[in-house]
Amino acid sequence: MAINSDTSITTSLLTLLNVSATKAGKRKLTEAEFVPAEKLNKRKSARFSELEPVIPEDGDTPGETKDVGEDPALEDGPDDADVGDGYESHFGSKPTVLTEPSRNSVDSRAWKLSKERRGKLGNTVLSTPESSQAPDPNETPRIDILERLRTPFQSRQSKQSPEQTELQNDLLSTLSSRRDLYLTSTPLESRKCMREAIALHAVNHITKKRRRVLKNNERLAHATKADPNAEPPEDVQDQGFTRPSVLFLLPFRSAALDWYHALISHTPPPTFQIENQNRFTSEYGLPPRAIDKLAEAEPGTYPRDHVETFKGNVDDNFRVGIKLTRKSVKMFAEFYGCDVIMASPLGLRRSIEKEKNADYLSSIEILVVDQLDALTMQNWDHVQLVLSHMNKLPKESHDTDFSRIKPWYLDGHAAYLRQSILLAAYETPEGRALYNTSLRNVAGKYRTQRHWSPIEVPEGIEQNFIYFDCANPKDEADKRFHHFTTQLLPTVLKSAVQSANTVVFIPSSFDFIRVQNYFRKHGGVTFTILSEYSTNQDISRARQAFFQGKKCFLLISERFHFYKRYKIRGIRNLIFYGPPDHPQFYTEFLSYPFLDDGVESSDVTCRVLYSKYDWFRLERIAGTEAAAGLIKAS
Repeated sequence: MAINSDTSITTSLLTLLNVSATKAGKRKLTEAEFVPAEKLNKRKSARFSELEPVIPEDGDTPGETKDVGEDPALEDGPDDADVGDGYESHFGSKPTVLTEPSRNSVDSRAWKLSKERRGKLGNTVLSTPESSQAPDPNETPRIDILERLRTPFQSRQSKQSPEQTELQNDLLSTLSSRRDLYLTSTPLESRKCMREAIALHAVNHITKKRRRVLKNNERLAHATKADPNAEPPEDVQDQGFTRPSVLFLLPFRSAALDWYHALISHTPPPTFQIENQNRFTSEYGLPPRAIDKLAEAEPGTYPRDHVETFKGNVDDNFRVGIKLTRKSVKMFAEFYGCDVIMASPLGLRRSIEKEKNADYLSSIEILVVDQLDALTMQNWDHVQLVLSHMNKLPKESHDTDFSRIKPWYLDGHAAYLRQSILLAAYETPEGRALYNTSLRNVAGKYRTQRHWSPIEVPEGIEQNFIYFDCANPKDEADKRFHHFTTQLLPTVLKSAVQSANTVVFIPSSFDFIRVQNYFRKHGGVTFTILSEYSTNQDISRARQAFFQGKKCFLLISERFHFYKRYKIRGIRNLIFYGPPDHPQFYTEFLSYPFLDDGVESSDVTCRVLYSKYDWFRLERIAGTEAAAGLIKAS
């Protein structure tokens, strides 16, 4: 449901209230409980003692007030104080950063940019709304984690390297600001400790939210017991439309298993009871007696990044709800009764299309998108569809106690407070567009910057970077195709040597189909293809035909190499239709000619077609300075 104006928000909420009141088996609103449209954020007439929900038999309930009885005793301490609490100041009922000028600045994409170095995270660019107060450069970083969670975490940190501890602390202090964070380059060796820190931040958020709800439940119960006719406290707005508040968007089940281990590292047995653990590990791990060829292979057989990405269960259609209480973690909780959702974009898309709504995404307060680089190799439309349903007004009430909903949810401003955490091995145009357009946190957003060195390639190979001019990104695909078919390819075909044993590496699937059709229609050369849709039999035939010289050209899509990572023999000439997203792919293809005996560097040619819109890819291959020179000189 789109939020276009205050009028549409009011109309939607009134419709939702009416539907909730008239549904069979649900409590009807009385005149005393009805709130006029112009006073949606003032609920003085609500009687909380009359809003007791019906508890389903299984005990799993969609609302948040149903946690009464789950945590019979709360640990009070200094961490529970509201003063200086980052959660309360950002996600409380009256966030200080949520103002009309700040929202207008975000909507108009009017950001103030500043650069700062944040410890082990490296150089960052901080974007804050122009109307907001500039951050204090002398502000001391603070890690806002409950003592109950922080103490065991620090105990585990003492057993790891100082570098990992420093990285986790810098990450936690950044996340404690409640600003968005886009980590544009996450090294393989740091991913596990980063997952643990982000998981701690998520568990801390859920724990603080639950404590606030339970404390208000207790206040309401005491107020009702003392005087049943007295007006209840007014400052008890502590919930969203639905219970789920944390979403992990992941590419594969193996990634979900990694994040599961990161979460339960902060909820260890016997302090916590993990329910349905065996079922989860069996469904998200490998089947019994299955052999993981990547994990079991000798070191060096496959590239390390490929092993880390594809070991384990790589099914990309999944979704699971996780419910956290003070003493338990329940896997496979019903979506409207869980705190955490772990899912793939495809899994959520199928759920949204099946249920005709995405109400369980209406109250997400922390979004974690892991392995953005892998998600771009899947169907990016799935990611965009999921994000388009985030923080919208729900279509149904789901037993919501509207008197407990935070005012900014009712105002349709949840997207301005959601904290998004994006992790990628390298930056892509899709990731930057997501950062620029979908991250609307009025507290601001961080983006890390990396200085890239030129990638290592076999010595002696001459790399020819060919520029084509393009003034509009919308015309980029057509301009690239035109230059390839009218300038680059005819030049190659004039040479008898260069028109054989030639691989054309094509990053985009759209471009791959276009070039394939061109080769098929115009004829004149023999060619074969390797795409992500090629069967094992197709792959074997294509590789053999190319190696034996029966086919002069081999068209390879980047997605094929991403998923398969085959070593291709018989290459003498390389044409990169565009620089690959993954810089390692460039090095690998330049090394493949030397798999054959007697090949010298002078026997190998390399051409790279690029425009100014290939900056991210070009920077990772040529290096930051050289890429800037290539763009400037063109």
